[in-house]
Amino acid sequence: MLLDHRDEPVRTGRASVNGTSLHYRTAGSGPAVVLLHGVPKTGYHWRHLVPKLTPRYTVVVPDLRGLGDSARPAGGYDSATMSDDIAALMAHLGHASYTVVGEDWGAVIGYQLAARHRDHVNALVFAEALFPGFGFEDHTALTPENVSSGMHLWHLGFYFQPDVPEMLITGHERELITYMIKNERLYPDTATPDAVEEYVRCYSMPGGIRAMLAIYRAMLLDAEQNRQSSQKKLDIPVLALGGSAFIADRNETQMRIMADDVTGHVFTAGHDLAEEVPDEMAEVVLSFLTERL
Repeated sequence: MLLDHRDEPVRTGRASVNGTSLHYRTAGSGPAVVLLHGVPKTGYHWRHLVPKLTPRYTVVVPDLRGLGDSARPAGGYDSATMSDDIAALMAHLGHASYTVVGEDWGAVIGYQLAARHRDHVNALVFAEALFPGFGFEDHTALTPENVSSGMHLWHLGFYFQPDVPEMLITGHERELITYMIKNERLYPDTATPDAVEEYVRCYSMPGGIRAMLAIYRAMLLDAEQNRQSSQKKLDIPVLALGGSAFIADRNETQMRIMADDVTGHVFTAGHDLAEEVPDEMAEVVLSFLTERL
């Protein structure tokens, strides 16, 4: 359960938007901030950050298309379509302008949201992600550099193979999710049992693994979308956040290709900043929002 700063449960709901149904949570008051999680996580990833934002902001926490308790349609798992989902959700909830905070795949989707719906997005926080089309794919190669740096993203090639990943993962969702989350963190113990249980619950539901794999399998389309969008740089403030033990300052380097006004910060952490170093992340994000908006 997600709680606000008063230790009260956040509001939950569903919205039929852009040809699918999204589950979302919302709390707080003030300017709107939408938090977009990555894989293999759900909106529960933001549970530590939400109460730090709700005193000043209206926070919206969707489960992305196909993930969490959102619907699992057959298609639409490219970043542009998934960003349009969020734009439609925010319009449905009555938010004409908002800040986007994304991590992992949620950051790539957040970038597309800012690029495609610039009139509604006033700032972007891009955390622990690489762009398809701009070097993400390079880390799938079996090289000494990738292996020694811990950035050998071996699972991307595995996920692209049709049918075989579904066959091997089904029944072993807990093992895969626990391994992926703990292996990518500097502080593995921050993968607390409640979070693991929630992620396993959602990805074990019918269609859960299929939807997760569909996001990865859309990477080549995502790459083309990102290359197209990059031709016009974002003109909004962008905060690029990295974890020292994973993507680190490459978040900032990549975002400078996409935007003119970029601030970078690297935490002593791994891949999942909002669960590993939530207090530090909240401080940096709140400072950025206060100074730049």
